[in-house]
Amino acid sequence: MTTQEALFNYTLRLGDSSIILAQRLSEWTSKGPFLEEDLALTNIALDIFGRGKSLLEYAGRVEGKGRNEDALAFLRSDRQYTNYLICEQENGDYAKTMVRQALIDCFDLMVYTGLSNSKDDTLAGIAAKSVKEITYHKRHSFSWVDRFGNGTEESRERAQNALNDLWRFTGEFFEADETDAMLIKEGIAVDVKPLQSKWEKEIKALFEKANLSIPENTFMQTGGRKGIHTEHLGYLLAEMQALPRMYPNAKW
Repeated sequence: MTTQEALFNYTLRLGDSSIILAQRLSEWTSKGPFLEEDLALTNIALDIFGRGKSLLEYAGRVEGKGRNEDALAFLRSDRQYTNYLICEQENGDYAKTMVRQALIDCFDLMVYTGLSNSKDDTLAGIAAKSVKEITYHKRHSFSWVDRFGNGTEESRERAQNALNDLWRFTGEFFEADETDAMLIKEGIAVDVKPLQSKWEKEIKALFEKANLSIPENTFMQTGGRKGIHTEHLGYLLAEMQALPRMYPNAKW
C-alpha cells in the first residue's frame, strides 16, 4: 500500500461516517419534538453533511481516478462504504438518536482535534473547522442525554434501552489497521488507541450523571471499515441514492 492509497482510504472512512450519520439525522427534519430542536438537529445534520462533502471531495482528488464527491457518495454499494456501524443504525426514538450522537460526538471531537494538527494541510483545515462545530454538537447531545436520564421514568428507560443497544458498536472506534499505522507514522492520521481511556472516562461520567448504566460483557460488533455492514445501510443508501442512480448524468 502506498501513502496515497492509505490517505485515500483514511479520508474515505472519515467521509463515509459523516455522510451516513448526516443522512440518518436528516430523517428527523420536520419531525423534531419541538420547533427549536427540529431546527437545531437539522443544522447539526447540515454541519456533518458539509464535513462529509469536504472529505469525499478530497478523497476523490487523492484517488486521482476522476471520481468527485457525488460519485463517491451516490455511486457506491453498501459493501464499498467504510463508515462506522453505529452511524447507520436506525434513529429509533429521540432518546436513541441522542445517545448515539453523544457517543459519536465525544469520539469525533477528540479525533478531529488531533487531526487539526495533521501534516496534511487539507485534512488539518477540514478538522479545524469541524472542531468548532462538533464542540456545539457534543454540548447539545450531552445535555439531551442528561435530560432523558434525569427526566421521567419513561425517558430514563428509553435512554437506557438505547445505550444497551448501541454500546456494542463503540469498540469499532478504536480499531486500527495498516492504513492507520502508515499515516500515523507520517504524522497525518490520529492514533485512536491513546484516546480510548479518555473517551471512556468522559462517557462514563456522562452516563453516571444521567443515572444510566453502561452494559457489561458486551460483544463488540465490527466490520464497517471493511465494508461489512448491518442490514440498515442498504435501505439508507437505497433512499439516499435513488435520484442520482436514476439520472447519473444529471446536473444541478
